Amino acid sequence: MQIIDGSALAKEIRSEVKTEVDKLKEQGVVPGLAVVLVGDDPASHAYVKMKSKACKEVGFYSIVHEMPDSVSQERIIETIKMMNQNPNIDGILVQLPLPGHIETEKILEVIDPKKDVDGFHPYNSGRLVNNLDSFVPCTPLGVMKMFDKYNIDLRGKDVVVVGASNIVGKPMASLLLNADATVTVTHIYTKDLKAHTQNADIVIVGVGKPGLITEDMVKEGAIVIDIGINRLENGKLTGDVAFDTVSPKCSYVTPVPGGVGPMTIAMLLQNTLDAAKMR
Repeated sequence: MQIIDGSALAKEIRSEVKTEVDKLKEQGVVPGLAVVLVGDDPASHAYVKMKSKACKEVGFYSIVHEMPDSVSQERIIETIKMMNQNPNIDGILVQLPLPGHIETEKILEVIDPKKDVDGFHPYNSGRLVNNLDSFVPCTPLGVMKMFDKYNIDLRGKDVVVVGASNIVGKPMASLLLNADATVTVTHIYTKDLKAHTQNADIVIVGVGKPGLITEDMVKEGAIVIDIGINRLENGKLTGDVAFDTVSPKCSYVTPVPGGVGPMTIAMLLQNTLDAAKMR
């Protein structure tokens, strides 16, 4: 059993990004990332703080537009349009989830696809499905980087993706299909999850349910990628996989924390750098 060290790989990527940023700065270009943060959700604030810290570390210009829960949809749209026009901003991301009165899809569609470093705009998701160059959502992209780093060949592998969100599950499935894997996507209405996961070569889970994947649900030698991140009542962070009992059966497995999480931010930096290069 080998643990996939997301922290170490993310550190490597951040270092490469910093080197490239230094080169861009010599040409007078400073990559810029703008974040829209609505409301006072503690998890969202923690994520944005981590993103800002990472931007500073690699030498990006970054700005956070904080808005109250009660903000109108029009106000958010105005702010995004302003950033679309700002030549110093290469990447725009809206921290999700948004309050209930805001139409998330409408907000995401306002972002200029060339600045959509989260890869959530329909233009970019459409290009991803068609295996064309596009910005790809950071978490699935981070998982693909892990496969690459650990020389895990996806061609012909049976992969089960647990969770069908627009942010993780669907783009993950598209990337896997583009890599010639055989993909099954399961979700909240799947009748018998175990029937799908127990024969899979690779199980990728990201639904936010602690211990959802148990030892009897994976076969010997399976690769298990845990995207879930949950905070237990005792304050401990845990994934969607019962790590202690599942990991001994795996050939490769990601821990939580220290697995996919750090890769998400590393990929955000990479996407923003790519956007700056297109400037």
